[in-house]
Amino acid sequence: QVQLVESGGGLVQPGGSLSLSCVASGSIFSINSVGWYRQAPGKQREVVAHVSWSGDTHYAESVKGRFTISRDIAKKTIYLQMNSLKPEDTAVYYCNAMVTSESDIRYEYEYWGQGTQVTVSS
Repeated sequence: QVQLVESGGGLVQPGGSLSLSCVASGSIFSINSVGWYRQAPGKQREVVAHVSWSGDTHYAESVKGRFTISRDIAKKTIYLQMNSLKPEDTAVYYCNAMVTSESDIRYEYEYWGQGTQVTVSS
């Protein structure tokens, strides 16, 4: 089994910064594509940033130039650096990973973290 655990959320004033981390653990053969998603109250979950297995990154238009996704393969950790935060960035942030398990390397499975709250407010 694979677990993803996020940390780093909290309350920040507009214009401030936060850094989120997501650590993967369990029976992991490889972590393939990874991403951060968010869900605000009353809205659908949306992708914020994504990194493919080859390292190509993709950002939602609303966060381009402000957020940076990165990963440390050796530490099995995914990061999201968020700068110049706005009230509309307020949401629960989830990390997501496509993982190949050591128990069956023929397939990859999708895993989600439990979410971490980010609130941007003065």
